[in-house]
Amino acid sequence: MSVQALRRESPSVTIEQLRASLELERAAFMRDGPPSYRTRRHHLQLLLGMILDHQDRIIEAIGEDFGTRSPDESRRIELLPLILGIRHTIKSLRRWMRPSRRSTHWATWPSLARVDYVPLGVVGIISPWNYPVSLALGPLTGALAAGNRAMIKPSELTPRTSAVLAELISKTFAADHVSVATGGVEIAQAFSSLPFDHLLFTGSTGVGRLVMRAASEHLVPVTLELGGKSPALIDRAFPFDKGVSSLMLGKLYNAGQTCIAPDYLLVHESRVDEVVERVRAEVANMYPRLADNRDYSSLINTRHRERLLGYLDDAREKGATVLEINPGDEASERFAEANKLALTLLLDVDDSMTVMQEEIFGPLLPIKTYADLDEAIDYINAHPRPLAAYVYSDSRATVDHFGARVVSGALSINATAVHFAQDELPFGGVGASGMGCYHGFDGFETFSHKKAVYRQLRPNLMHLVTPPYEGALKDRLIQFFLGK
Repeated sequence: MSVQALRRESPSVTIEQLRASLELERAAFMRDGPPSYRTRRHHLQLLLGMILDHQDRIIEAIGEDFGTRSPDESRRIELLPLILGIRHTIKSLRRWMRPSRRSTHWATWPSLARVDYVPLGVVGIISPWNYPVSLALGPLTGALAAGNRAMIKPSELTPRTSAVLAELISKTFAADHVSVATGGVEIAQAFSSLPFDHLLFTGSTGVGRLVMRAASEHLVPVTLELGGKSPALIDRAFPFDKGVSSLMLGKLYNAGQTCIAPDYLLVHESRVDEVVERVRAEVANMYPRLADNRDYSSLINTRHRERLLGYLDDAREKGATVLEINPGDEASERFAEANKLALTLLLDVDDSMTVMQEEIFGPLLPIKTYADLDEAIDYINAHPRPLAAYVYSDSRATVDHFGARVVSGALSINATAVHFAQDELPFGGVGASGMGCYHGFDGFETFSHKKAVYRQLRPNLMHLVTPPYEGALKDRLIQFFLGK
């Protein structure tokens, strides 16, 4: 069955059902109030058990949606970080929930102050197609830890995975606690317009703007996890045998359909040929064949493949050198049948080319040259701020200079994409690559309201700063406060 046919046959919620689900969850939240630590822990354990018990079915659905995606890659890259993140949250939750004591001004002595982390209410989560499970259930982990209820809108481009998620969530959680809304663009637009207490969106910058505009109608606070063109700089003195393998791993996970995949390389002008040959060797080592290799993912659909081919045609027409890395010398027809593309390097690129303007989200890798480090940094900073910036260098001075000057959502040194799996690090963008963050405590905090709590003790001196203001003692007191 085609994806289009499956979408037609898959149940889709109506806009009226969306609104009803939100009303149901909000009413339950107001009725029951903030859940206890034990209740939240139980909810997280239910989520973890759901994934562990049905991981084979989840992986099968992802593979069917993509056509080809390695079950081993899905288990390692999609499910493992998710599972470890839930376990980390369960382990840390009691500590995260403790009120944060704050000091008070001596002029208001005696008094006490603290910050309580209280749930917001109902959180909306709009998740993308490239990692359709982890980017739906990862944010859900933070929302549940913070004591919220949640509604999830998964991507219509992965209908089988969305259907499995909807079924599993409905069997694991009450309808007034967590729900999944399947459907197409119209449902996604309606979803982003609902008056949630917080909305998290993962996807493209362009759609992120539309989501933020829709959410603003109800002043819904948003977390936007977007993308952009994440650069990877290889220091002139860095040994390529140490760095290129890591770069190719981060680039070719899911055939480059990863928001934090390196979008272009910055290589010293004297070492371009070395990089190209090293890339050939590393790709051949990881993927001796591509079109007929289940470890190398398909593109999500033919439209996505045609978009990437269009980038290549545009770059060729404008003078780029295009180098296909095809270790098995497989025919182009076989790639088309498998809806795949070989890793393709682009040299002699410039900013007039679409491939240097748009996020690639696929196995194309432009290589730009630089003469000195500041030239490379200036190029990065002249463009929209990326979700991640990668630098490969053994020089602390180079790393420190790069890190201090480049503004990006994250900085990763001598590794690509691995920072996403670090539960104690926030994950989020800056500028056009997003706003806000989640993961670990940062996700708990994102989905919580930090309520200021103040308590005035007695006896106190507050009567000295209340009307009537006349009086020598009050005058001396205010002069003392003002430092006169």
